[in-house]
Amino acid sequence: MEKLPSQEATAKVSSIFVYPIKSCGGISVSEAPITPTGFRWDRQWMVINAKGRAYTQRVEPKLACVEVHLPKEAFQEGWEPSSSSYMVLKAPGMDVLEISLSTPQVRVKGVRVWEWTGDAVDEGDDASKWFSDYLGKPSSRLVRFNSASATRPVKTSFWSHKPVEPEYARGKQIMFSDLFPYMIASQASLDTLNEHLKDPVPINRFRPNLLIDGCEPFSEDLWTDVKINNFTFQCCMLCYRCKIPKVNQETGIEGTEPNETLKKFRSDAIVYPSRKQRGRVYFGQYLVCKDNLIAGVEGNVIKVGDHLHVLNMVSSADEVPE
Repeated sequence: MEKLPSQEATAKVSSIFVYPIKSCGGISVSEAPITPTGFRWDRQWMVINAKGRAYTQRVEPKLACVEVHLPKEAFQEGWEPSSSSYMVLKAPGMDVLEISLSTPQVRVKGVRVWEWTGDAVDEGDDASKWFSDYLGKPSSRLVRFNSASATRPVKTSFWSHKPVEPEYARGKQIMFSDLFPYMIASQASLDTLNEHLKDPVPINRFRPNLLIDGCEPFSEDLWTDVKINNFTFQCCMLCYRCKIPKVNQETGIEGTEPNETLKKFRSDAIVYPSRKQRGRVYFGQYLVCKDNLIAGVEGNVIKVGDHLHVLNMVSSADEVPE
């Protein structure tokens, strides 16, 4: 992989998004502490069925309409919840649900998300009834990642039955994210896509953690190493999109766009012309933080307005790992 000279201050962070419950609504914040598994609170919870398997918008698009609220101070560096700190959930036709941010004590075994199986902690019967009623799926449970004892290594693919931990992410961990701790996308890429759409879509269709502005469309495809604030990130692979971008995040209704339009100029035949064609479309790039993050150290925060510097890049996406 030939790396090209970098450019300074390529872009700025324009938005930061955290998704506390996998596949439920995101929270837009002005700053967020970074951790080895992603932004703090990101994908720390998920909803499971009676067999312990994760529900996502791929099969339950109504999850998009679950609003998740955390205390504003939860995204301040060094903040710790008290006994009166809650995550608040709202959804159409449902009463408000409060979930204590204190770690529950009931462990659940055999929780599954893609290829990973492990333990989690259960958020109780009230949360179970709330999600069971909302989804119309009895025995749904809300569980929290058991960070005290569970680990989940980064994997290259959730489509493969034999996923491999990539060399470029060796030792990196995630909670309930799909593949990697962070996802980045650019406003210019979204603007270019929307120029091709009859009905423009917002960035929440793609559920990134970082939205950046000030770079060329899809230039993020070519980045291999970037620096944001004082942190260095490795760009791992382009994000191949499932059906979730087709789900309207305000209504929970699935359509056909933007995936149909993405097929015209963001398919693997165009992005990766020399590789095996799998009918995928791409938008955004996955990241891991290369720095050794130490709990309790001040300054482990990324803020809206922080500069992004490209440290290394390649000449074509075909050189990027898939």
